[in-house]
Amino acid sequence: MALTREQLAQRVAQELRDGYYVNLGIGIPTLVANYIPAGMAVMLQSENGLLGMGEFPTEETVDADLINAGKQTVTAVAGASFFSSAESFAMIRGGHVDLTVLGAFEVDVNGSIASWMIPGKLVKGMGGAMDLVAGADNIIVTMMHADKHGNSKLLPQCQLPLTGYGCIKRVLTDLAFLAIEDGAFHLLERAPGVTVAEIAAKTAGKLVIPDHVPEMQFQAL
Repeated sequence: MALTREQLAQRVAQELRDGYYVNLGIGIPTLVANYIPAGMAVMLQSENGLLGMGEFPTEETVDADLINAGKQTVTAVAGASFFSSAESFAMIRGGHVDLTVLGAFEVDVNGSIASWMIPGKLVKGMGGAMDLVAGADNIIVTMMHADKHGNSKLLPQCQLPLTGYGCIKRVLTDLAFLAIEDGAFHLLERAPGVTVAEIAAKTAGKLVIPDHVPEMQFQAL
């Protein structure tokens, strides 16, 4: 069974480490803030000028002045700081973010990502993704494995305008967790109930499948 948006966020949260500074992109990545393991000290950074984002607010705690890069209201943890977007991008470009989590339209076997533009549709801007993929070494992309027509989004070569070339090393989809190495997707884990055959059928790029592919594990919340 394909992962839900919340399960995608939970699985990404398993990659967090104590002391990490983490940037969460717009969409599914923002949900990771709700699943940081108890007792782990992680500082979430937003390119609009907030270091120390907390969980999404309840109706009682919502503050319209606290927003993330996607214009969603957020909370701030103890020790959070606020600054200009220029300083925020200096952190990103300076390589001070330990992990970046982004969404994508397409990813290919070379580790290239297309995430900012679909030709013929309204484009509000490229956002901060181009800086994030250029300034970070540790990037996880979260995305759907295939589009609504069943066409793979994991490709031999991206067809949409690139956000960055050769910068992605790991991809988490609603079907699988994969590493990108040596011009291929390497299957690391599969979603519970999803078969290797289904993943292979929906992966257009070269796929390397080990003898045993474990199912993802989730802790009860």
